[in-house]
Amino acid sequence: MLKGFRDFIGRGNVLDLAVGVIIGAAFGGIVDSLVKDIVTPVIGMLGGQPDFSAIKFGSVAVGNFMNAVLAFLIKAAGLYFLIVVPFNRFAAKLAAAAPPPSPSELYLKEIRDLLAKKSPA
Repeated sequence: MLKGFRDFIGRGNVLDLAVGVIIGAAFGGIVDSLVKDIVTPVIGMLGGQPDFSAIKFGSVAVGNFMNAVLAFLIKAAGLYFLIVVPFNRFAAKLAAAAPPPSPSELYLKEIRDLLAKKSPA
């Protein structure tokens, strides 16, 4: 039983997931700080403090939900424009800068194509 548990923990997927969760939690703190300390004060300077916690429809307080939705949208926009877009540009540059195939790779492709033509379909 312990050997099975050790094998389960030692698999790459479990370790990758654990690292991803830990880094995600740490990165979440960065994103929270970005929203709370940078984006929200800028919005406050432009149009007043964006706080909807006092909004109620009858006895249903929807203001906190509206605050959570607004914070989510700001975080998602910040992640997209500050992380995803620059990363995609960087990845595109790396992909475009890939070296051309070596002569031996070209020869192997030609051999493969010739063998594919000769083999009965």
